[in-house]
Amino acid sequence: MKRKTPPILIVDDSPEDYEAIYRAMRKFGAENPIYHCIDGDQALDFLYKRGQYATTLLSERPGIILLDLNLPGTDGYEVLSNIKKNNNLKQIPLIVFTTSNDPADVDRCYKAGANSYVQKPVHLNGFLNAIKVIKEYWLLTTILPERV
Repeated sequence: MKRKTPPILIVDDSPEDYEAIYRAMRKFGAENPIYHCIDGDQALDFLYKRGQYATTLLSERPGIILLDLNLPGTDGYEVLSNIKKNNNLKQIPLIVFTTSNDPADVDRCYKAGANSYVQKPVHLNGFLNAIKVIKEYWLLTTILPERV
């Protein structure tokens, strides 16, 4: 049976982190379409198909979301809260992937509905391993909800 390849939405303002995530996903065999938003406002426009994303050709409903907390404008926590309060979006698995290991941030994100919280490792090998584990768990092990 061929595995489905649900789109991945990466919300991260760091071009370097996005590129590292993208390359690691490809290195570990992910064939999923990967979309990138650089801030919270763009992510919400993407998810709600507003502005430049009003056409469905530019914004496919993601199967999973990797979300940084430290974003300009609408921050990652606000994006998380918005997604998990919306009946059409709340079932999308959301992985917080951020530099913070502050217990208050971790607690706040889980209370808001995050499905996972992963601290971004600072060293390349750790970063690659984190992406490999995310890919293997969320794209190969779990059964994701059907996209609507």
